[in-house]
Amino acid sequence: MHWIDVSIFGIYMLLMLSVGLFFHFRNKDTDDLFVGGRTMGSWHVGLSVVATDVGGGFSIGLGGLGFIMGLSGSWMLFTGLLGAWISAVVLIPRVSRLSKKWGFLTFPQMLQTLFSPRVALVAGIISAIGYIGFTSSQILAGAKLASAAFVKLDMQTALIIMGVIAVVYTSMGGLKAVIYTDTIQWALLMSGLILIGIPIGLKSVGGMQAVRETLSADFLKLNNLSWQQMLNWLVTILPIWFVGMTLYQRIYSTRTPRQAQKAWFIAGLFEYPLMSFMGVTLGLFARVGAENGMFAPLGFPGVEGMDGEMGLPLLLRTVLPIGLMGLMMSAYFSAIMSTADSCLMAASGNVLTDIMGVKETGKRTLRYSQILTLVIGALALWLATSMENVLELMLYSYAFMVSGLFIPVLGGLFLKGSPPAAALWSMMLGGGTTLVLIAGKTPLPWGLDANIFGITVSMLTFAIIYLALRRGKIGVKASPVVNDQAS
Repeated sequence: MHWIDVSIFGIYMLLMLSVGLFFHFRNKDTDDLFVGGRTMGSWHVGLSVVATDVGGGFSIGLGGLGFIMGLSGSWMLFTGLLGAWISAVVLIPRVSRLSKKWGFLTFPQMLQTLFSPRVALVAGIISAIGYIGFTSSQILAGAKLASAAFVKLDMQTALIIMGVIAVVYTSMGGLKAVIYTDTIQWALLMSGLILIGIPIGLKSVGGMQAVRETLSADFLKLNNLSWQQMLNWLVTILPIWFVGMTLYQRIYSTRTPRQAQKAWFIAGLFEYPLMSFMGVTLGLFARVGAENGMFAPLGFPGVEGMDGEMGLPLLLRTVLPIGLMGLMMSAYFSAIMSTADSCLMAASGNVLTDIMGVKETGKRTLRYSQILTLVIGALALWLATSMENVLELMLYSYAFMVSGLFIPVLGGLFLKGSPPAAALWSMMLGGGTTLVLIAGKTPLPWGLDANIFGITVSMLTFAIIYLALRRGKIGVKASPVVNDQAS
């Protein structure tokens, strides 16, 4: 990169750190740190939700899907639209009512109210593990982008740089810094893609004629995927809107349930079709460039053996002129930072409140929270050094959380008298099933995702214990709070 691009990129990073420092001196307690003082508006929260959910991992991941399968990769974020709108209608009214009454800071605190402290502890562990993995995926996405953009920057050094910046400004500023910077970061990414990335990328690869001549027709179709792939995305991504700690923090941060619902509708539209098609389109352009030898001077003479997720960064590095390269890199790093910071806040909140059991909200606890965020960020950075595929790491993290938490949330919110034992065992067996299948690389029937089997085990476990209790076969009492709140 030219020194002008490096300067633009450096100024952007300093601005992000300064935002974190600004809110560092304004945060008074853990309410400010974890839920933004419960005073946030719809547009800020909506843009923060989509920036967090799509972020850099999905931006780089979508580019990889466009590189591998073309426009059909856009269906992945259609599941995000469905998840956002369904949860806005059926989840937010109930969760907001509970939050206003009990003053929740985290997602597992709601499960403690619906079930028991033990259920909340297990949920906190599952959520923390998932979000540490998710934070790692964002750091890895940033490292891939940086190592492709900066000629002399190796992957390990890029990982350290990305990790340190994301961890430091998040630990200083908390959720307010995250939400306000997310708004700026998302606007920067959208303007960068619309005004710079897509038009210059299309022109550089030779226009639509070159696209049609280089690639098979399947790349331009929307049905170039199997039903198994669509089902895997649907079952992995849609339920995260019901169990995502980052999303619950934003529900808690809004003034009213109606504002939270509006934010979710805004987020869904930005995810699909806007971001989904822009991401895969740039990946598709990168495939055209790779097929025609555009990246040969960079050590990639063709498609064979090339990591699909590197295609988009290499395209940007090759086609963007001085100045615009720095702006576009800043735009993509914006997306990456917007997800990394939110996931890191979620993991920190889980560990502090749900696992360590800290209940105080004063200045002293605030300082402990910031130190804990630094420690967890260092752990996420270490994990990122052992992984290679951004989208794979993200979907693994999603799958583990969803398979353990989705069914208990539905049971607690929508079934009267749901017993804590049903939630506890469905969490452990559902999440454990998915974890074992993923870790063991077990070949699964019909090419289905491990998450589908984990959710099935969780659902059956919950149903068996719930029905057995209703028939008086198990001597376990339901939480007394459930009947009051879930009705």
